[in-house]
Amino acid sequence: MRHKRKLKKLSRTRDQRRSLLSNQVSNLLFREEITTTLPKAKEMVKLAERMITLAKDPSVHHRRLVRRVVKDRQTVNKLFSVVAPRYQNQKGGYTKIVKIGYRRGDGALICKVKLV
Repeated sequence: MRHKRKLKKLSRTRDQRRSLLSNQVSNLLFREEITTTLPKAKEMVKLAERMITLAKDPSVHHRRLVRRVVKDRQTVNKLFSVVAPRYQNQKGGYTKIVKIGYRRGDGALICKVKLV
């Protein structure tokens, strides 16, 4: 039974899904705005919010936990030095999803994910 299973599978295997979400979170934290489909955005936002919350406490342990997801060292440094201090007094809601239309090829709902 599927009780309390919150993660969507996104039609991918576990490794593909982890890689996809890791890459998207890294791009979001580095560029501070990306365009993707709505289901991917909803799953990615959960992980991005968790990474920003971890980065608000700049301990070595939290840096290592973030490095498990965000593989790029430059992005991790930006997260801890630029992005996380911006949200120091905020408890959550660091991202915003804005729907921008449908993709021409397959009609998928496209949205922009931004850091607020």
